[in-house]
Amino acid sequence: MLRGKVLVAQGGGPTAVINQSLVGVVQEARKYAQVEGIYGALHGVSGIVKEELVDLTQETTANLERVAATPSSALGSTRDKPDAAYCEKIYKVLKAHNVRYFFYIGGNDSSDTCRLVGNFAKAENYEMAAVHVPKTVDNDLMENDHVPGFPSAARFVGCAFSGINLDNKALPGVYVGVVMGRHAGFLTAAAALGRIQPDDGPHLIYLPERTFDMDRFLADVKRVYDQHKRCVIAASEGIHDAEGIPIVTRLMKNVEKDAHGNVQLSGTGALADLMCDQVKSKLGIKRVRGDTFGYLQRSFLGVVSDVDQREARESAQMAVKLGMQGFTGSVAIKRVGDYAVEYVATPIEKIAALTRVMPDEFINAEGNNVTPAFMNYIRPLVGTTLPDVSVLRAPKVAKILNK
Repeated sequence: MLRGKVLVAQGGGPTAVINQSLVGVVQEARKYAQVEGIYGALHGVSGIVKEELVDLTQETTANLERVAATPSSALGSTRDKPDAAYCEKIYKVLKAHNVRYFFYIGGNDSSDTCRLVGNFAKAENYEMAAVHVPKTVDNDLMENDHVPGFPSAARFVGCAFSGINLDNKALPGVYVGVVMGRHAGFLTAAAALGRIQPDDGPHLIYLPERTFDMDRFLADVKRVYDQHKRCVIAASEGIHDAEGIPIVTRLMKNVEKDAHGNVQLSGTGALADLMCDQVKSKLGIKRVRGDTFGYLQRSFLGVVSDVDQREARESAQMAVKLGMQGFTGSVAIKRVGDYAVEYVATPIEKIAALTRVMPDEFINAEGNNVTPAFMNYIRPLVGTTLPDVSVLRAPKVAKILNK
């Protein structure tokens, strides 16, 4: 086994349990005699090239456990996309510090970064294990049944829409909630978790896996509103037209992109505003409200899934076990039975820069809701039972004046 240091970094959007993975790496790496030190890179790969590292070997176990239970990325994160020149800088820092085990916690783009760094080290004949530890609220990593970070974000979305539904019942109208989801609609679909009564919202759910048509949307809203005198809608930020162009970009004069070429869909309420304006102007419904969840679902306190916490830690521990055996690649979560998981060593080429979307059996034929199959898939992931919701059962009093 190689003697040297461990370096761990966090990339992409923060989550409620990414620090469980960080601590999983640190605690597991401490068990191996060949590990000479455990470093953390501040703000992902950008911290590596700037040599902004912290010595996690000095952290106490008690403090690490407190950090593990805290949402967001404790080391800080980055959206940098390394090219060949960038990878060379990373390699020089790794070599200078005798880093032989590199663990990168992140999603699609971070897995690709891990692949590039691992390939560069191999090309330079520098012996190093580079292992990707899965993380993303979008749940869009190939080869995975689900991904750490998603269950907690899904729990938040389910709780939020349950509360929205209660509000909408009390003061009826139309509500539009826009949820993160560029290409995959898993997180938006989680809005259905809070439905208990037959008339509970969200009544309509729109996902990027299906083409969004404004006229069909308005017809859906009218149908639901005529039936219930109210309508709660969940929509993914990435819903698009027949040409594949995100609906929200139709409204934006200047489309921003990140280092990975992704159009910035979050941070604007334009889509919710557009959908609300269309309902008001075309259907004549006066009480129409909209929200954009934005970053809320990523690191929200108090609604973390216990299943998510456990699996984030265990997947990182497995990454270290594999890395210590010289493995370079990724760890994938596979579902076994109903309900258990196993952690599988996976070639990173099957995951890096690829996107998993909602399977057809999770989306209804009309493309405006989810199926029982999706509910069976997601319920075991969000952990302990969602908050209880009850309704009054008192019978109506007979009218005297307004018969």
